[in-house]
Parts: sequence; C-alpha cells; structure tokens
Amino acid sequence: MKSLNGSELASFIKERQAKQVRALRQAWGIFPRLAIVTDTENPVIDLYMRLKKSYGADILIDVEVHRVDSNDIYSTIERLNSRDDIQGIIVQLPISSGEDVDRVLAMVAPEKDVDGLNPVSTFDAATPTAINWLLAGYGVDLSSRKIAIVGRGRLVGAPLVKMWESSGHEVRVFEKGDDLAELINYDVVVTAAGAAHIITNEMIAPGCVVVDAGTSSEDGEVRGDVSPEVRRRDDISITPEKGGVGPLTVTALFDNVIQACLRIANSRKSTDQ
Repeated sequence: MKSLNGSELASFIKERQAKQVRALRQAWGIFPRLAIVTDTENPVIDLYMRLKKSYGADILIDVEVHRVDSNDIYSTIERLNSRDDIQGIIVQLPISSGEDVDRVLAMVAPEKDVDGLNPVSTFDAATPTAINWLLAGYGVDLSSRKIAIVGRGRLVGAPLVKMWESSGHEVRVFEKGDDLAELINYDVVVTAAGAAHIITNEMIAPGCVVVDAGTSSEDGEVRGDVSPEVRRRDDISITPEKGGVGPLTVTALFDNVIQACLRIANSRKSTDQ
C-alpha cells in the first residue's frame, strides 16, 4: 500500500503560511482573524474547532469561536460580515437548523467565505482543494483516468465534481444507494459518503487511488468510509485512516484566510500608488 499522507504535505505548506502571516503583520499591519460560527453541541465538532484553533495559533492567525443559539445565527453572521478585523468566516457544519443550511451559508460575505460554500464565494471549497493538493503532491495525474466520487454533499462531493468537471475531467458520481460494486471499474475513487466502512475490498481494483474524505461518528469516534480490510492491501494507493485529507483541509482553509488578507494588502497597495 502506498500511503497518501496529507500530514506530511500540510507541514510544508504550513511553513510557507507562517512566513506569509508574519509578512502581513509586519509590512501591512494586517492581523489575520478567522471566525467560526456554530449552534451545535457535539464532541466531534468541538474537536474540529479545537484543531483549527491550534493550527491558527501555530501560524499566528487568531481564531474566534462564536457558539450561538440557532435563532441568533443569522444576526451573528451579519455582525461578523461587518467587522473589518475579521477576514474569514466559516459556519461549522452540521448546524441544528438543518433545513436552513443553504440560507445560512449564503449569508456569509463572499469575500470572507473561506470555506467556499456560499454559491458566489470568491474562494474554492477547502476539502476539494485539499484533495487536489494531495493528489498533485503524490504525482497522481487525473488526465485519462476513470474517476468516481461517492457522495454529492455540499462539503466535498458537489464542489469537487464542479471543480474537476470544469478542469475537463469526466467524473461519475455514486450515491450510497447505488451499486457500489461498479467502483471496481474506476482508477481513482474519492469517497465522501459519511457512512462508516461502506467501501469494501471487492469494490476497489488493483492499482486504484483511493481518497477517503468521508467522516461519520460512532461512539464519539470519527470513522472513514473505507473499511479496514481495504487499508491492509499492498496493491493500491490510499489515504491513511488519520492524517489523510483532514490535515490538508485545515491547511487549505487557512490558505484562503491568508489569500483574503493578501487581497486587502494588494488593495491598499493600489490605493497608495
């Protein structure tokens, strides 16, 4: 098995980001800040937010967590949109008011939507960006490959399909209820179904590149979509159970925060000239 280790790639990008943040602070007086909005009490979500706070602290990006009542989520986003000291805003999904998710995401100002989930966001979605970085980092060329994506969720599947199709790649999307045995016919399989161990050995062809971007919670633990037996194979390339797409997703998120700050710096530069 060839491990597609996102943690290793993330560490290299993190060094570059830390230098960029220092330059923003010193040269432009811009102090990058990310706001996270949540209305949910959940240990897994709390873990994700702690990881983001820790990553931000490592590269000198301040992270604010706004835990609000679901009735206050709209007014909170409006207030954060208007704050000049906040360059990035994300809504930590899932939220309690599930039927209003699209409306909530659309409220985040496009120039601050560093998760890339507002339909008119000026940023690419973080997880699809992370998957692209991961594949490029390990020399996986998608051209002429048969590509399958399992799941069309708003966080991974839908934006990844859009990103790859716009790059000229042909992609087939499978849903959880489809005949997943057909995955055996594909060279690259990205799974983001959020169903623990739904991808089994007989679905994966020798030589396949498997990216497990699915997460679900069982007894307070995060599980991927790929079953353990698949990871024991030595004839495929696959993300590890931990340290695959996740670390690079956080890295991509903070890269968007930095890009938002750089846009402000460039705007100031143009005004000064």
